[in-house]
Amino acid sequence: MPTNSVPEFRSRVVGLELDGDGAHPAAWRKALHDPQALLGGLRIRETVQAADIAGFHLATFKDTRAVDAGSTGIPTRIDAIQRAAFAAPLTGSLGLVPEAGTLFTEPFHVATQLASLDYSSQGRAGWLVNAANLLEEARSVGRTPLAENEVAAEAADVVQASRRLWDSWEDDAVLRDVSTGRYLDRDKIHYADFEGARFSVKGPSIIPRPLQGQLVVFAPAGLIPAVEADVALVSAASVEALPTAAHAAAAAGAQRTLVELDVILDARGQTAAERLAELDSHEEWQGGARYAGSAEGLVEVLTTLFAAADGVRLKPAVLDIDLPELAYKVLPALHKTGLVTPPKPGATLRETFHLPRPANRYAAA
Repeated sequence: MPTNSVPEFRSRVVGLELDGDGAHPAAWRKALHDPQALLGGLRIRETVQAADIAGFHLATFKDTRAVDAGSTGIPTRIDAIQRAAFAAPLTGSLGLVPEAGTLFTEPFHVATQLASLDYSSQGRAGWLVNAANLLEEARSVGRTPLAENEVAAEAADVVQASRRLWDSWEDDAVLRDVSTGRYLDRDKIHYADFEGARFSVKGPSIIPRPLQGQLVVFAPAGLIPAVEADVALVSAASVEALPTAAHAAAAAGAQRTLVELDVILDARGQTAAERLAELDSHEEWQGGARYAGSAEGLVEVLTTLFAAADGVRLKPAVLDIDLPELAYKVLPALHKTGLVTPPKPGATLRETFHLPRPANRYAAA
């Protein structure tokens, strides 16, 4: 006799962007540290450990070769994968998701760097696919921008090549058999043999298969379904438009969806509106969907959004001011709703999203 099954509960995922001093272009003016600290490890340690202790599920790290010193206060930045690798041994449960470009980078190097990050983080690594077709990015490597109709296909090829490289070692390819002197089983290492429209990758990888099998791949919803991503990042012009956009991303084939939300909160004796006006007086914030108000109001907004999406990526206006408000007021309140549970120590990022560990495409049945 058939029995009714109870649907598996999936905690909503709460992510955080940790680039620079915050999402607002004038955030550096309100930072509580010397601008040069952004180029040192102490600042990375402070922000990632604050996010880890607070119970955020993941942190993302923005990256670009085209840096505007006027909007950050400094003329450069540390590579996103390097920042995530530095953060790996400093954190225990926080997922680490660096941006890495697909249009003007070497796919083999990106894939192996990300695989190494998965090992250093004990399976907490992800990849935020960047397909920014910027002139400054192209010039930095002696290239020219792609035709706009080629961007999605190029990004899709790079992701697919990386996935093949991650699978080029079977899970049990490493033997470490002292008695026979064999380190590898050569029959369990495979050529990737990827042929794209603009490049090819022979392989195999120089790194064993990542601990997660495949890293969790994040991509802007506009790149799906062309790019084989696990999580769609859903943006919209307003908070009210986010649920519809999230449903559209899921219909396009996204397994999981995170809505994007700029956040500025009441803090330090100022309302969010006052803080925003002060920051905008230096440089206007040209973002997407935005919440400006109290921590309690943000909890209500997120509770509504969680009915349409698997989680949210928050982009705090000023990290030094908004991150403590999120940590001490917003996350505890979300935990009380039952919709969000803290990340489990030792869990992989795939487990955080309730995504199964994929089989290796090259392994024998």
